[in-house]
Amino acid sequence: MTNIEGIKSGTTTVGIICKDGVVLAAEKKATMGYLVAAKEDTKISKIMPHIAVTQAGMVGDIQALTRYITAESNLYELRNKKRIPLSAAVNLLANILYGGRWSFFPYMIQMIMAGYDENGPGMFILHPDGSQLEEKKFFSTGSGSPMAFGVLEALFKEGMTVDEGKKIAVKAVKAAVERDIASGGVGIDVAVIDQKGFRLLSKQEVEKIIESFKK
Repeated sequence: MTNIEGIKSGTTTVGIICKDGVVLAAEKKATMGYLVAAKEDTKISKIMPHIAVTQAGMVGDIQALTRYITAESNLYELRNKKRIPLSAAVNLLANILYGGRWSFFPYMIQMIMAGYDENGPGMFILHPDGSQLEEKKFFSTGSGSPMAFGVLEALFKEGMTVDEGKKIAVKAVKAAVERDIASGGVGIDVAVIDQKGFRLLSKQEVEKIIESFKK
């Protein structure tokens, strides 16, 4: 498997499986070595109305892959006259990554792809070598993931709701921001994917969650 340490810098993203959907969260700092390139970068991208990805790794690679998999998913739906299943979108992205492993510059990324389809909520982790791992509970990527995993391990519980998952996801990213120098930025992005589709929470909604921790 490709060495993940080389791409694990500058990001914290989190994904949590809940009984009624999936919660994704990420901090917003984008770095170029020791330079903060952007303080308000969005690291959660909608691929289809019911599928999204989180981003960790080389920005150019991530942006290209996001465009690629969005186009391929739309083509799938045009040809098959039905909504693309999450597993099919994951396989498409995994095949693209696998094909790039033999090039001089493989895709240097680690992504969480999550969605809600006829099988309910689902989440997969994709690596640069094209490997895909289905995750039934939670996962975190990026340099802040050790801190985030500590929170997730302590607070995750089976069968929790999306509302509960949002609070845990924010706590996990917040813990990483406070301890990982490569994570930060202005605020935290949180998204929910459920039977109604993808929705990115407003800044006010996220701030309300953070304020609830002080009570």
